[in-house]
Amino acid sequence: MRVGRDWIAAHIPHQGAMCLLDEVLEWDARRIVCRALSHRDPANPLRVAGTLPAACAIEYGAQAMAVHGALLDAQGAPLGRGFLASVRSVRLRALRLDDVEGPLRVTAERLGGEEDHVLYSFSVACDAGELAGGRAAVVLDAAGR
Repeated sequence: MRVGRDWIAAHIPHQGAMCLLDEVLEWDARRIVCRALSHRDPANPLRVAGTLPAACAIEYGAQAMAVHGALLDAQGAPLGRGFLASVRSVRLRALRLDDVEGPLRVTAERLGGEEDHVLYSFSVACDAGELAGGRAAVVLDAAGR
């Protein structure tokens, strides 16, 4: 199954320009790797004063986590909807993302979790190496609680 932008936008809450990921390159039950080109788009809704700060990599990572959850759900292992509750140990190795020439490689790896939460690590990289990364806690089925 090809997992492109149309599938992604149909399965996560982020629509229109706010859907930042273009495709899933690979995934399994623990990990997902996505590709994004939206960091170069002048209409990226996360831009501030014409630039895309590196801290926006957290949103790219969170969207990869959401896509991972949607893919697991489609395979019969539902996580349910959730929200980003916290980020920890965030590493910003660049000032901005919009000046990165090539695509971004956005990786999220599930570290553990229970019925009501999941822990992930995430990384946003380019050909030159990691631009940002960290860990995130996602609370699941928050609307139903």
